[in-house]
Amino acid sequence: MADERVLRAQRFINDTYGGVPGITKVEETGVVDWPTVYALVRALQYELGITALSDNFGPTTLATLTAKWPSIDASSATPANVVRIVQAALCCKGYDGGDIDGTYSVRVAASVRQLKADAGLDGPYPGDAVVPKLFKALLNRDAYIRQEGGSDTVRAAQRWMNGTYVGRANFFVIACDGRYSRDVQRALMYAVQYEIGMTDDVANGVFGPGTQNGVRSATLSIGSTGAWVRLFSAAMAFNQRPGVTFTDTFDARLAGRVATFQEFVRLPLTCKGDFATWASLLVSTGDTSRRGSAADCSTEVTAARAETLAAAGYRVVGRYLSNVPGTTLDKMIKPGELRTMAARGLRCFPIYQTNGAAASYFTAAQGASDAADALYWARYHGFRPGTRIYFAVDYDAVDDEVTTNVLPYFTALKAAIDADGAGYLTGIYGARAVCARVGAEGLTSASFVSDMSSAYTGNVASPLPEDWAFDQIATIDVGTGEGAIQIDNNIASGRDLGQIAYAPPAVATDLDVRFDISRQAVALTDVRHYLRSWGLPERGAGDPTPTSTQVTAGADSTAGAFDVLISYDAVLTDLARTLRMRKALIAVSLLWTVRTGAALSPKTVVAARNYCVQQRILRGPLLDAGDPADLRAVARKMRDDDKFRINSTAYALIKTAHDLGLPRPGLADTAESTRRLLGDFLGSGGLDGSTQLGLYQVLEKHYAPLRGTGR
Repeated sequence: MADERVLRAQRFINDTYGGVPGITKVEETGVVDWPTVYALVRALQYELGITALSDNFGPTTLATLTAKWPSIDASSATPANVVRIVQAALCCKGYDGGDIDGTYSVRVAASVRQLKADAGLDGPYPGDAVVPKLFKALLNRDAYIRQEGGSDTVRAAQRWMNGTYVGRANFFVIACDGRYSRDVQRALMYAVQYEIGMTDDVANGVFGPGTQNGVRSATLSIGSTGAWVRLFSAAMAFNQRPGVTFTDTFDARLAGRVATFQEFVRLPLTCKGDFATWASLLVSTGDTSRRGSAADCSTEVTAARAETLAAAGYRVVGRYLSNVPGTTLDKMIKPGELRTMAARGLRCFPIYQTNGAAASYFTAAQGASDAADALYWARYHGFRPGTRIYFAVDYDAVDDEVTTNVLPYFTALKAAIDADGAGYLTGIYGARAVCARVGAEGLTSASFVSDMSSAYTGNVASPLPEDWAFDQIATIDVGTGEGAIQIDNNIASGRDLGQIAYAPPAVATDLDVRFDISRQAVALTDVRHYLRSWGLPERGAGDPTPTSTQVTAGADSTAGAFDVLISYDAVLTDLARTLRMRKALIAVSLLWTVRTGAALSPKTVVAARNYCVQQRILRGPLLDAGDPADLRAVARKMRDDDKFRINSTAYALIKTAHDLGLPRPGLADTAESTRRLLGDFLGSGGLDGSTQLGLYQVLEKHYAPLRGTGR
């Protein structure tokens, strides 16, 4: 909503500095924005005689202001335009700046006094003068009254920190809006360092070795009082611990709140402000020397490594479901690895990540695709229904990107996993703020928190999510020799115990085998009867076995189409085994296209083969669907090469499943996913999904009993 005071400030900027090089005119909207604030910073720099104008009110601006006008009020000899900048800044902060006329009036003086009171600065800065650090505080977008979502307890701590530490060289006025932020967290770290006794030259706002040693000597317990208790209670409030008040006395009530926090983050219950508790309040990693009971790694857990991890106290290990297409990184679970881990008592939680390192990756379409791929690999490795899969947001996503990208991704992802109907659960790996927002929307049921990325904005000023399952705090090396392995050390909350029992792996007895030719007549009768029941008569029964060209041209009878399946059974079987999908799925598609003379378009084939190349299912170059030469070459192979045509049918099924947000076709597909896939893939033939599923089941009736016979 437009504010007349802000509009006056914007007009002042444009009228006075619109022609000054380095100061861009601002939009006169009456709404405070960063361009308006930056223009005021540059205007001050211009008045100070600084030639290299910038948006940053940095050390040069502060030092020059301190030297020229250390105190600005009605009695100081300050240029009128500098007073106008003060007035304009007050207007942008929501205070009465007067008429922006260059006069330090009673109204301006009253507003400055109110600003100081709001920010907790009326003690160190009495009176109505604007001093350099206060001027710096004016030229930003911080608020000094509680804002929506803010806490009075947090605001009390912010005001106290301003009033107590603003005299230190590197402590600048922080917001008093009742909300925790990166700037407030940094100010808290400076305040801790000042209480340790660090000089201005040493204090740097970083939780380094010196700060850690100082905090170790600041253990608090019932009866403790003073500034350390204030900082501790502030840190508890900043971490959104319920029932905490800002206080200078460590009483039984605060001790109880500490115990609750320690239990939440899985620290020993000391009820004290000890080092581990301080660390968990001040930085996302907490005490990095803590040994967790969970780990994650991109390296195979061999028998020797499993022994190492178990001996070190680890009970659950995160491993990756798949590799990243187009890279050489080999991080996926290896055959037999899960059972090797289980034999040593190690459980596993699966992680899915093929990218996730930029906002552009996260779209609804990608979410549906990743869900399908993750379900395929979860089944492939033997993870049973009920397993939670953690999908990675592996970058510092800001709040706007969570809204526009991450949430639509997880909305589509969860919908696809729920539609699968098998009972797999959705988790998230990411920074605290990202995990919390996605979880609050009901899109995930647990968080694997990337707290090790302690510089991420999403970790710096956000509490640990309530639904956290694993807290990643440090990369460490454990073991020696063959048992040596590098892991990420994780704290486990117990919310997700991982898995230790797995479905049997896809071994030879689970894969399709060659058809028993002695069953041909019975199988043909069943297929013929089924198609007749759906209004497709035999037409020309008894025709001779078709030539290979009939794969392309179509057959005049059900018998002829079925003979094609028998003729190419070896190709179908080998293809199904290679792709680890059901032969009946490829066969029903081939049977129908041969029976009706339908054919895949060259563009469909190009898209399908390209997708499978990108997913490392198929080797070969990427083709160009817009290149007539590539399309002609594909059309020619579809006409002349029956094996190419059959293979392309399988690849198109995989691509169609991806487009529908279904799991990649595998050895344990649900009837629903098969119905949807075939309904879309063969729908143009006039059959609905239920009809196609029935034909698939007729073929599976004859294929399934042969599996495990060793044929």
